[in-house]
Amino acid sequence: MLILLPPSEGKTAPRSGAPLDLESLVLPSLAGERTTAMGILSAVSSAPDAAEVLGVGEAVRSDIEANMVLFESPAAPAHQVFTGVLFDALDYASLPEAARRRARSRVLVFSGLFGVLALGDHVPNHRLTVTASLPGLGRMSSWWKPRLTPPLDAHAERAGVIIDCRSGGYMAQWKAPAGLTATVDVFQVRAGKRTVVSHFAKHTRGLVARQLLLAGSRVVTSPETAAEVVAAAGSAAGPHEWEVDLVPSTGKKHASLQVTLPEAHSTV
Repeated sequence: MLILLPPSEGKTAPRSGAPLDLESLVLPSLAGERTTAMGILSAVSSAPDAAEVLGVGEAVRSDIEANMVLFESPAAPAHQVFTGVLFDALDYASLPEAARRRARSRVLVFSGLFGVLALGDHVPNHRLTVTASLPGLGRMSSWWKPRLTPPLDAHAERAGVIIDCRSGGYMAQWKAPAGLTATVDVFQVRAGKRTVVSHFAKHTRGLVARQLLLAGSRVVTSPETAAEVVAAAGSAAGPHEWEVDLVPSTGKKHASLQVTLPEAHSTV
């Protein structure tokens, strides 16, 4: 099983620790590409029009300034640096040790700056969305796609089932194999009808990822087939009860793991 996540715009800047070691990141063969992206991002972030080029507001000026010292800043594990709704729901720190080990080896977080990261990879605070365009590189999703595709295609051959929790821009960085992949699509019952929702989507995807990582702690192996994933995701209890259905893949279209929340659902 392989779980694909988007990053979060919100981050907790590491206050101490060794600086970034590119050779220690997942897919170390991408060190050259990462160095190139970091160098250009640093230069862009030093310019007066940095916020405009990066497509962010002045409210995140501290993040833009962090881009200027990427090679010197303290780094921390990605599961500590990335915050936000999805990562709060995943709640890596509260997972049992076996599930945390599984998370570090079975979860990939896609990144506008680094391409892709493992949850245990140490990274500094930074700000670069995958939809941003850097001089000489263009849109980051398009720049990363040909660089990520060969190594991730090879990785996918050994992965078994792939659960894709990414959003559109990050899905464009690498097209996961249709025959192996199920996206996580979130619905909610409203006035008796099932409706696509976005408000709870990130939170629910984080809970689904957590549930799948926990499933391997309760059985001999992690879920490795679509049917096993549905069974594991459907075993959620308490305030996060939901219904889970699988719509099989057709042609080049991914399968869909459809999670339907009850009408009274909340995130607490």
